[in-house]
Amino acid sequence: MIWINEQIDPSGIIYSCIACANEAQAQACHQSFVENLSDEQREAGWVAQLRTVDSWDEVPVNALKLSY
Repeated sequence: MIWINEQIDPSGIIYSCIACANEAQAQACHQSFVENLSDEQREAGWVAQLRTVDSWDEVPVNALKLSY
């Protein structure tokens, strides 16, 4: 299982994306993404999203890919 962390802007564009195979690392990254959204970004509709995929082929091309 691959964990994908994304920060998505109000128009649905992925602003930042990190993918990794370690759930604990992914949870820590997600918490950081959530905490780093400013109040203004949240009010504008920015979101931090954590999701999973089954294959590295399903990870967005612009993602930083961590294999641990």
